[in-house]
Amino acid sequence: MAKKMKIGEVFRYGRPYKHEPETKDDFPNFFHYTYTPDQNLCLLESGINPIAEMNTNPGKRRPAVLISSSPHKIGSNDTPWHDYFNPDHGHIRYYGDNKIPGNKPENAPGNKVLLKLFEKHSSLDPKVRATAVPLIFFKRVPMNGKSKGYVQFQGFGIIQSIQLVTQFDRKNNRTFTNYEFDFAVFGIDKENEEFNWNWISDRRTVKDHNYDQLAPASWKTWVKDGEKSINKIIRRVSKLLVSSTEEQKTKSGSIEDKSLRKIYDFYNTSARKKRFEALASKITSSIVNRSARNYREGWITQGSSDGGADFIGRLDVGEGFSTVKLIVLGQAKCEKINTPTGGNHIARTVARLKRGWVGAYVTTSYFSEPVQREVYEDEYPLILINGLQLAKEALRIVSEEGFNDIDDLLQFIDNKYDTMIKQRKPEEILLD
Repeated sequence: MAKKMKIGEVFRYGRPYKHEPETKDDFPNFFHYTYTPDQNLCLLESGINPIAEMNTNPGKRRPAVLISSSPHKIGSNDTPWHDYFNPDHGHIRYYGDNKIPGNKPENAPGNKVLLKLFEKHSSLDPKVRATAVPLIFFKRVPMNGKSKGYVQFQGFGIIQSIQLVTQFDRKNNRTFTNYEFDFAVFGIDKENEEFNWNWISDRRTVKDHNYDQLAPASWKTWVKDGEKSINKIIRRVSKLLVSSTEEQKTKSGSIEDKSLRKIYDFYNTSARKKRFEALASKITSSIVNRSARNYREGWITQGSSDGGADFIGRLDVGEGFSTVKLIVLGQAKCEKINTPTGGNHIARTVARLKRGWVGAYVTTSYFSEPVQREVYEDEYPLILINGLQLAKEALRIVSEEGFNDIDDLLQFIDNKYDTMIKQRKPEEILLD
């Protein structure tokens, strides 16, 4: 039976330490889900908990090391440091177990284990990485009014970097040195966000070279490609929010595809390229007003004095005296349909946003996944409108506002372009 754990899932870790029953106090029993027949129970009695090495034909193998953090002890004499867990973005900062002034940090038992593991985690040789030891992360969390007895699964991964730091011992009013470990948390999206503990059980019992058959895909990729693969395989919750290239592109021959190509061909001339800004302003207004109903178009900026903005709009939040007016700074790019928009264009747009402003970026193209992740992870206030959305919204406007077809809409907006140009600062829209 596969024993699977999900990141963020809370387990009961309480006495008596037994692998049965499957649930305890209405929570999954930690010892049941980490149990391997005929092997000792996995424990989280320390911060760094190595599972005992086993003898194999090639030599000794350590199945895994369990890392445990106790946030409720932060700032105490026992735990004067502050571990940082951010598994949704693939990162954990963890302090080692040296806390005695005068002791060498490399001699602390947990630090000694992790330093040895790092030799393989940082190896350039895939054969060496194939013998590396995975780290399994847990964090103690308060539940039912208790600070002890519950642990939350935080994922698995490796040591990415190590550095020596100076820390302060409050009890003795002395400084001491310790190690700061940066862990990379690997993604398990290909396993439907479920970590199969049977992999660790195989690492505890299988004596030949087949002990990693149940390893997550991200682990196998790292063993093969090493450090260069980490940015692709670390856990990122924002992956659940991004759209693939296929989801952003029109299907060949569809009405959206024909409409997008008409839009691109209409504006893809030296004389008309900049005039795409008027359509972008109209599309932004239409999309936002279908959800918020409080967006108003402003103007098109003059090319010589636009300060990097192509069009200006305003988003009003609240009513009457309680209304807050937010400036919307828009960028419009008539780009090749099958080439992703450049991340440098997004960066320049974000750089021009002032506090309290919102950005809008409209393109005939699409956004790469790395660009989308950067926007989501850095929490940029940026509305992204890709080519497919552009085409769909243009067709909606044609239908709802009585235009004959896309060509009719484009000509109508283009005829208004010159009257929309204003030589104004964005802040002036707050006065309207």
